[in-house]
Amino acid sequence: MTKAEIQFVRSLADKRTRDQEQLFIAEGSKLVEEIIASEFAIRRIYTTRCDLKGANVELIDVREMERISQLKSATDTLAIVEQPRHTLSIKTLCGRLTIALDGVQNPGNMGTIIRLADWFGVEDIICTKECADLYNPKVVQATMGAILRVRVHYVDNLATLLREAHTAGLNIYGTLLDGNNIYNTELEPSGIIVMGNEGRGVSKECRKELTHKLLIPPYPADAPTSESLNVAMATGIILAEFRRRQ
Repeated sequence: MTKAEIQFVRSLADKRTRDQEQLFIAEGSKLVEEIIASEFAIRRIYTTRCDLKGANVELIDVREMERISQLKSATDTLAIVEQPRHTLSIKTLCGRLTIALDGVQNPGNMGTIIRLADWFGVEDIICTKECADLYNPKVVQATMGAILRVRVHYVDNLATLLREAHTAGLNIYGTLLDGNNIYNTELEPSGIIVMGNEGRGVSKECRKELTHKLLIPPYPADAPTSESLNVAMATGIILAEFRRRQ
């Protein structure tokens, strides 16, 4: 690898560079092999594996891989991938379940929620601009390949989108500490589920657009317990309950 190549790969650790170049980094043999088999366009693959061949594959040594890796422990394969372009239409959200993230900032939570969406058949996630960057290396790794199947959209005003979605006939669900017990609430198979920020929850603007307020109750109800659930864990519980009803 040339010094220029190393510098360029390392520069993709910065969101501004990723956005400017419309690229992101994927690391690990399994993930890269999934990307190769997908419709995503790969710009370049760097690997220490002698068995991985291709016109855009470059064999490098372990030391070079350690210099370009964005993980604590470098893997054997790293790919530079073009960011896909997805369009968002409220019309396409009708008749299906969608997740909206209102300021989820932890990369691990973000990646796990994308992985949960993939598991429970949710094809689209809508995010505020305050959410963690989809192409943050920690998010990409945490998705475990789900980034290839779940479309993630960032919007300027989530509250406005929720209002338009409700006008189009979609139910807007939100998780709040003063919500109704999810296990006693009627749930439709389609709609938008709003999950809030790790610290402040769902914003005031988005709360106004909710048609259903949900609570995952502790057990037993009168026992002292944690103040709240981790947002990714709560998302998994809620999606499981929605799918269980179908």
